[in-house]
Amino acid sequence: MRPLSKPLTIINFTLLLSLLPTLTLSQCRDSCGDISINYPFGLDDGCGAPQFRRMLNCSTDLFFLTPSGSYKVESINYDKKTIVVYDPAMSTCSILQPHHNFLMTDIQSALIPPTSDTVFALLNCSIDSPILNHYNYLCFNFSSHSCDELYGSCNAFRVFHMVPNTTSPPCCFTSYDTVKFMSMNVLDCTHYTTVTNTDGLSGIGPQDWVYGIKMSFAVPDSGCDRCAASGGTCGFDTETEGQLCLCSSSSNYTRECGLGSVTAGVNCATSSVGFQAFFVIVLIYKLFNSVALFV
Repeated sequence: MRPLSKPLTIINFTLLLSLLPTLTLSQCRDSCGDISINYPFGLDDGCGAPQFRRMLNCSTDLFFLTPSGSYKVESINYDKKTIVVYDPAMSTCSILQPHHNFLMTDIQSALIPPTSDTVFALLNCSIDSPILNHYNYLCFNFSSHSCDELYGSCNAFRVFHMVPNTTSPPCCFTSYDTVKFMSMNVLDCTHYTTVTNTDGLSGIGPQDWVYGIKMSFAVPDSGCDRCAASGGTCGFDTETEGQLCLCSSSSNYTRECGLGSVTAGVNCATSSVGFQAFFVIVLIYKLFNSVALFV
């Protein structure tokens, strides 16, 4: 009988081990290529602030994800709290591409909107376009630049002004709010481009403009500095989206890292449950062995 008891205890022990909570390493990538990834952004689910969840994706390059597509991230300035992205399907001074809409979610529009010095240039617009009629107040000139200058200086846009002695088709320099509420089809313009840092473009021709979309972001006031100072990484629970300080492969806290320390609101995650369960299983295993001696 005794030889049979040990296989039984081993089997039971194996089954009990399978009940242990899985301890996974809460590892947040801190860069993509040469771009640093800091709070509030995160590449891995559970990293960063939950409001910015799944906004960035790192493949060969870093991309900003919106309902209208993936936009390559050129830079993130954490001091100025700005991020510059580039739309690979956007027309520029050197290339003309089919129009499409630039769409953001309501959360993105609120948390990370394009800056006031990012101008959307709507090109080759119909004379019936609403922005040339009822909503013409949405169009403005920036740094003394004009549509004729844009059409005449850029090789890609000269196609709109190829017939001599004719008037150039209308265009409109406007803000993100215009394209946020009206699609390109409603605006009745065939192409668009975006220019950043427009406040400093006086006297600079379109060939030397910086094409892209600069957005500003706000960092949620969640006590992340306290977590980072203790050696942790700011993150959140992927189910509840509650704040967490990711400390190691076996412990997460709500405020800061610190083995054995008592902090306000500390909520040790998987680790305590896992270790308690482990000790219970060890005791059960010893109990099985003790019972086996009398069988």
